[in-house]
Amino acid sequence: MNLEERAKATAKNIEGKVQEAIGNITGNPQDQAEGQAKQAESQVRHTIENIKDEVKKNLA
Repeated sequence: MNLEERAKATAKNIEGKVQEAIGNITGNPQDQAEGQAKQAESQVRHTIENIKDEVKKNLA
């Protein structure tokens, strides 16, 4: 498990949530969409790390 990659993914998720919330408050659909995209990217990163962990566990 690469903690650095997981930390980056978590930070990206938080950044996305904040940006989406700002977009909701200001009514800016671009900020909303960008925030949602960052959250989706974070999920993908977490999934990749989970897959790496499973592969390592199965190879050991």
